[in-house]
Amino acid sequence: MEPHNRSSLAEFVLLGFPKMGHIKGWLFALLLLVYLFTICGNMLIFLVIQLDAALHTPMYRLVSALSFLELWYTATTIPKMLANLLSEKKTISFAGCLLQTYFFHSLGASECYLLTAMAYDRYLAICRPLHYPSVMTPTVCGKMAAACWTCGFLCPISEVILVSQLPFCGYNEIQHIFCDFPPLLSLACKDTSTNVLVDFAINAFIILVTFLFIMVSYGRIISAVLKINTAAGRMKAFSTCASHLTVVLTFFGSIIFMYVRLRKSYSLTLDRTLAVIYSVLTPLVNPIIYSLRNKELIKAIKRTIFRKGGRANQNKCILR
Repeated sequence: MEPHNRSSLAEFVLLGFPKMGHIKGWLFALLLLVYLFTICGNMLIFLVIQLDAALHTPMYRLVSALSFLELWYTATTIPKMLANLLSEKKTISFAGCLLQTYFFHSLGASECYLLTAMAYDRYLAICRPLHYPSVMTPTVCGKMAAACWTCGFLCPISEVILVSQLPFCGYNEIQHIFCDFPPLLSLACKDTSTNVLVDFAINAFIILVTFLFIMVSYGRIISAVLKINTAAGRMKAFSTCASHLTVVLTFFGSIIFMYVRLRKSYSLTLDRTLAVIYSVLTPLVNPIIYSLRNKELIKAIKRTIFRKGGRANQNKCILR
């Protein structure tokens, strides 16, 4: 008897977008633009919040943490997608596939927890304004962000270990745009019902519990906002939550359909579409939503740019 079930496959083939060969050049250019915009947008938000003292509040600290997370979240999948669009050999090693799956799920779980922390911050600010300064201190905010990352990176460990013990002894083509648990389980030459059940339990706990907590928080927030007497006061309260709620609904709406299910896969087209939404589009729209809908952040961006521009002009004058 073998000591454990090890894969006999040294590598997998990521099929990506198999029926788009004639437009893969355009697809590469579009995906590259999206990736660059995502990186630049999230990096801008992260740096502006770090550099502008007026934004050193718990709410913006958490927005900064989310933007920093999105930088790594997209880096786990999009560069490999871009490389595969240019290369005829779309392979990834067995270890590399497991690592990509682990980091993708770790960062995804961290985002679930971080979005929940942001909802709790908004709940305290609107529903418990008198207690907010004493409860949501910078130290507490930092510990919450650290806890989100720590819990996120611990969650997928058991799933990765279980997948690593499966035998993959034949077909090695992954019908997906990156390595993930559902397409990997479809390739295993062994019953994977235990893996599917474990995946469902972990994903349901992470996704549904955090989403329920966020919805309960916003239910109380909406109830409190509706009690505000002035229309201007209600609009101001809603505007501080609209950006976060939009991101929540976009992100959770796609991952619930993808991961909270007791089947390996529903449809290859559906799986790829959902994967594009939560791995590419959500990180892309985050900087757009948080910058265009937030006047304070826009002012801070202008202050930072003009401040740097003013310093550059001063330096030129001094050199002259």
